[in-house]
Amino acid sequence: ATMGGSKNPRTRRTRPNVLITGTPATGKSSLAERVAAAAGMTQYDVSKIAKAENLCESYDEAMDTHVIDEDKVLDHMEERLGTEEGGVVVDYHSCDLFPERWFDLVVVLTCDNTELYERLESRGYSEKKIRENVECEIFQTVVEEARDSYAEEIVRVCPSNDIEEMELNEKDVLEWINKWG
Repeated sequence: ATMGGSKNPRTRRTRPNVLITGTPATGKSSLAERVAAAAGMTQYDVSKIAKAENLCESYDEAMDTHVIDEDKVLDHMEERLGTEEGGVVVDYHSCDLFPERWFDLVVVLTCDNTELYERLESRGYSEKKIRENVECEIFQTVVEEARDSYAEEIVRVCPSNDIEEMELNEKDVLEWINKWG
């Protein structure tokens, strides 16, 4: 699927902001890193920044994960994403917490359940955490979340099962960025 490049009329950003979302292990950080580097944009890994800047509320022992303080994270992000500068590639496994006005393109990465299971297992995730993430993917939770939170025309759902698909996604996003404006 190619991505149509149209500028969001509500913004006067110099460069677009892109959100890359999807279930953990679908390839968000890799894609965000590659797109940001190739397009000369800033990568914003929400989980990493939340940990580094002490923007976490708690630690969920059962899920073996940090719980971000959404208000603090959003305030931190607003300083950069709320500006006219743009040029930020954000990656996070959820998308309904962000204001719609921040993003010009929302990319949801999806992955085959077996492939996803293996990727999560190779990260050393617990059986419970793997199961919950695979179920999340089966029910297309993040896809639904994106479609409910953003205008239909800016949401792109992209399979991310192998290197070929990952490279195609990178190419498509970069093409979209180059056409924007």
